[in-house]
Amino acid sequence: MMANHDTDTLARDETTNMISSEKVDGTAVYDRNGDKIGSVHHLMIGKQDGKVRYGVISFGGFLGMGENYHPLPWDMLTYGIDHDGYMVDFDKDALKDAPSHPIGQEPIYDRAYDERVTTYYGQRR
Repeated sequence: MMANHDTDTLARDETTNMISSEKVDGTAVYDRNGDKIGSVHHLMIGKQDGKVRYGVISFGGFLGMGENYHPLPWDMLTYGIDHDGYMVDFDKDALKDAPSHPIGQEPIYDRAYDERVTTYYGQRR
């Protein structure tokens, strides 16, 4: 039996096309220049369709103080093998005015909030 080189080097919770959400949490997020702008704190998944809607990025602050969470439409994050993290096509300054919330103050992820986030990032669904 011939071994599959791609899956031989990956852990059981990861394949060449899929990864466990546990491994996504904490993954670095880099801007288009390759500078780290934050990390994935958690994912928001549609209950009905099971699709990942947002990667919620932790950004700013120091040791959890002053840190904000920024929900980014999941399709804006592209995995960059060279950085072993997710890449976005904007810089850190774009997050300063983006929809966000402090730790412990989750927004209501309803249609209005979805429109606010997607409009900010110029996404059309």
